Amino acid sequence: MEAELFSVALGVKEPLYIDRIEFDNESGELNIHMNFYQGSRFDCSLCGQPGQKIHDTVWKKWRHLNFFQYKCYISLPTPRTKCDLCGVRQWIPPWGRPKSGFTMLFEAFVMALAKEMPIVRIAELVGEQDTRLWRVIKHHVKLAYFRKDFSDVTKVAIDETSSKKGHNYVTVVADLESREVIFATEGKGSSTIEDFAVELTFHAANPKQIKEVSMDMSPAFISGAAKYLPNASLTFDKFHVIQSLNKALDEVRRAEQKQNPLLKSTRYVWLKNPENLTTGQQQKLSSLSRENIKTAKVYQMKLTFQDIYKNIQEPEAAEVAIKKWMSWAVRSRLEPIKKFAKMVKSHFAGIMRYFTSRLTSGAIEGINSRIQEVKRRARGYKNIKNFISMIYLEAGGLDLRLPT
Repeated sequence: MEAELFSVALGVKEPLYIDRIEFDNESGELNIHMNFYQGSRFDCSLCGQPGQKIHDTVWKKWRHLNFFQYKCYISLPTPRTKCDLCGVRQWIPPWGRPKSGFTMLFEAFVMALAKEMPIVRIAELVGEQDTRLWRVIKHHVKLAYFRKDFSDVTKVAIDETSSKKGHNYVTVVADLESREVIFATEGKGSSTIEDFAVELTFHAANPKQIKEVSMDMSPAFISGAAKYLPNASLTFDKFHVIQSLNKALDEVRRAEQKQNPLLKSTRYVWLKNPENLTTGQQQKLSSLSRENIKTAKVYQMKLTFQDIYKNIQEPEAAEVAIKKWMSWAVRSRLEPIKKFAKMVKSHFAGIMRYFTSRLTSGAIEGINSRIQEVKRRARGYKNIKNFISMIYLEAGGLDLRLPT
């Protein structure tokens, strides 16, 4: 009766059968011993040719899903078939996969938990070493990623993130249409763009099909995209441009506050957008704006630059407005602002491209938020390859094709 019940639960079919079931009360383990009927034949695990004779057997054991709170194992004298075409091959039972000591259902359970919990915590929960679980995760992520088709990808965003605070950078490429990570690799140099271009060729795609790239003004990314994505137009993300202007504004404030104590502790008054200010900050801004101070002047320049992004739709009009603003910046005689204007001039084509492509980092910033959550759960990653696997699992839109 017990064997019949477990046979139904496990989906055991001939020529396999449950030989016996043992429960070890001391170790708290349930062992299900399988076997096959004498004279049985099996498919070749390589070519699939049916009816292959058994060459010999190898005793194997798989960790299965827990039976209530107890560890459960399936064991089988596993046949090795002798195929005329492939030679001697290990037969793979329906619940397992090659070179794994876990059943597919157990692995599916681990993969589901991996999206919600740190792997170390999962290892504690299931009573396994985390290194074994990482092998499971990397296997299924790699397999699912290999199946991805990038033939329709034409617009991408490129950004970088770190595996641990201040350590080991990872370059991330996202498809701006699907909003999924399509590539992640260690480093942040121009070679990462070359690696992405090569990876495209393994997914029914070609680097020449990439028409638009949104990125920050990293010299390495710029040179890499120009060289390895030859047909792509570069859009420098407007948020990164404004971020550079904010840095220039803060440089002016820090220099001026040495002579003007009113500017102390006002950093966020100037860096925030007006609609995001608290009531106290609004009052402070109103008061300081009436003062004849350089910081207030630069703040108005920042708002004017932001208004170009917000209100001007036509590229020609935007070009006129930005050039006029740059002239204003040069006449300001404020070195940080002049430096920013010089940066705008040297990256002018990519900044202007926004008014045609309208691409921003919004999609990849959302992805980065999810990546940061993965990093936060694990308190950083010492192993960069583990981190990349988790990026794909969390944000790669993978079809794992695991049993449920």
